[in-house]
Formats: sequence, C-alpha cells, structure tokens
Amino acid sequence: MSAPLLRARWFDGLRSQPRPVLVVLVPGPRGPSLQLHPLDADGGPVRSFAHDAIGWPEAWNARRAQARVVVDLRDAGSLEIDDGAQWHALREAAGGRPGIAQRMQTHLRVFVVVLLAAVLGLWAFYRYGTPWAAAQLAGHVPLGWEQGLSAQAMDELDRSYLQPSKLAPERQAELQAAFRTLVQQAGPDLARYPHYAPVMTLSFRSGIGPNAFALPGGTMVMTDALVEASSLAKTGDDALLGVLAHEMGHVVHRHGTRLVVEQGVLNVGLGLALGDVSSLISMGSTLLTSMAYRRSHETEADCFAVRLMQKAGRPIAPMADLLLTIDGPDGDAHEGPDHGKKNGEKDQNGEKRGGKATEGTTDASALASLLSSHPATAERAQRMKAGTVAGCVAR
Repeated sequence: MSAPLLRARWFDGLRSQPRPVLVVLVPGPRGPSLQLHPLDADGGPVRSFAHDAIGWPEAWNARRAQARVVVDLRDAGSLEIDDGAQWHALREAAGGRPGIAQRMQTHLRVFVVVLLAAVLGLWAFYRYGTPWAAAQLAGHVPLGWEQGLSAQAMDELDRSYLQPSKLAPERQAELQAAFRTLVQQAGPDLARYPHYAPVMTLSFRSGIGPNAFALPGGTMVMTDALVEASSLAKTGDDALLGVLAHEMGHVVHRHGTRLVVEQGVLNVGLGLALGDVSSLISMGSTLLTSMAYRRSHETEADCFAVRLMQKAGRPIAPMADLLLTIDGPDGDAHEGPDHGKKNGEKDQNGEKRGGKATEGTTDASALASLLSSHPATAERAQRMKAGTVAGCVAR
C-alpha cells in the first residue's frame, strides 16, 4: 500500500516562486522522514530528508489544528502546507510523536505535571544540590580570600555598628589565654578540610547584646554583654569557652564560606534554568539563602564543640546553661548569642528564632548574624547539656 500524498508549496531559496510538490512521510526507527516529489515542469529527482534534518512544526491546540503549517527544511528552504489537520494526521500515522513542548501546549495535565516537576527540581537543587556543591567547592577557596572578606566585614561592623570593648584588660587577657589553650586542642583529628589551618583570633566588642559570631578565616568576636551574662548566670568561663568552641566549629567547617559559595552556585543554577533574569536571580537567591546557617551547619558546629571541650577536659553543660539563661527554656526569653532576628521571626528552615529584642541588637545583630545565626537554641542547648548532639558522627 502506497503512502498517502500531501500537496505543498516548496520554497527552495533558489527561485522567486514556490514549487508545487507532493509530500510523503515515511516511517522510520527514529521518527518519520520526508520525501518531496516535484510537480512543476522542471521536475527533478525526489528529495529525501532525514527526521533530524527537519524542523517539525508543533500543534498548538489538541482539538483544532492550525489551518496552515510551515515545515523548516534547514538549508533546503521550507514547505508551506494549507491543510494542517491532514499534515498532523499523516505525521502521527507515520510514527511521529509530539515533543514535550507540544504536549505541554495541547494538554493541561501534561503542563501541570511538568510545572510541578520543575518546581520540585528547583527546590531539590536549592535544598540539597547547592549545599552539597558548596561544601565541595569551599575546600578549594583560598584562605587569603576568606581573611580579606572577614577584614572588610569587620571594618564595616566597627565603622557602623560595633563599639570598642569596655571589659577590663585583665579580664580580656584571662579569656584570651583560655581561648589560646582551647585552640591548641583543635588538632587535625577535628579538621573538616585537609590542610585547612586558619589562625583563630578572638576580639571583644560592645554595642550589641549577648552575642558571639565567627567570620570566615578564623576571626571570632565575643561581646561584653555575653561575658556579663555569663557572670550574672554564674556559669563560669567554661560556658564562654563552649560558645567559642561552637564558633570555631563554624570556622573549621567553613560554614560562612560555604554560604557565600552556595549563593553563587544558586545564582548560576537559576540562571541556567530560567535564562537571563539576573536581577530577579540576585534578589531571589539572596532571599532564599538569607545567609543564615542551616540546621546541618549548627549540628556540625555543636558536634565540634562537644568533641573539642571533651578533648580539652572541660564540661559542655555550662555553655548549655548559659544559652538557656539567655534564650529561655522555650527559646523566647531574650536574644541569644548569634541571634539577629526579632521575636517571632523565623529562619529559612522555619525555626522560631530569638525572643524579645535586647537593646542595641537591631541592625548590628542582624549584620552580625549574617554569617552566624542559630536556630532552635533551647532545643540544642538541652541536648548539649547531656553531652551529646543528635546527628553527631563518632570519630
């Protein structure tokens, strides 16, 4: 049985007038191929076009085919067919299958499924893909770049928000000595990235509430208010050292750098997925990442603190007591260390943050928490008080 023939006009790009032809669609393993049989006086041989050499027109409506279709023959010009319905029927009979774009255009259910799959894929890329990629890439970021970034951040904090410490020099020297002893215990056995050995430094500042935060490259800051809170709570210096051990965990695991890299990965990924929408990408990725530590980062830092304090022969319970005193047993008493959020505000993981804003913890705490924000402080403190943290991997 001969294949059905379809009349068409062939614009071959060599003549000013179209040539009348008969079109035959021939079934093939990868889809139909196309043959042209010239009908004009010049005649000529039959022209054949493989499936991949044809720009197949798409249908726009499942119930009503377009009246006229144009078939792209690449370098050989194009075909114009007046009977669109017959063209699509012949293509289907020859084994042609519509692509995903056409099925989305002609079937609402397909469109909805693809849309949901795309949204799910973007969410999975943000939730799992970017953190994983950032963790891998962060290991290749030079320490000098981290230190330069931290220096700029500290300059901005000192210039706009923080104030010099008012702690007595003797008290600062006492805490610095205890901090240096703790740093000496953080050997290669606690390292997250091989050959990454930042110099840990501690500075004291005032101007904001009870807070401690770490910047990439080893810079750590503790506020006078946190030292005073520890004194009032009678938790001793072990509590402050536990907080610093936690911040050292953020540095060793390069959490701040990973967040910066993650934002860059997210920008690139969204750019590839959505096209050139740079302003939207920049704003959207900033809102998504919000530069707040993820729950997994907090677990890693908590585990590091527990291991380091145990190695140093110091208890972790005083740190937990200090956090509970500042943050309250339900996490809503006061603004806790590294909390830059106001009462009732939630972080990117949906965890309730902080409590009543302490005086002086508005913009400064928000900026300080840019690279260090702790979700679920009360819950974490209760676990650390027992000396264990859920999710810690024994080493």
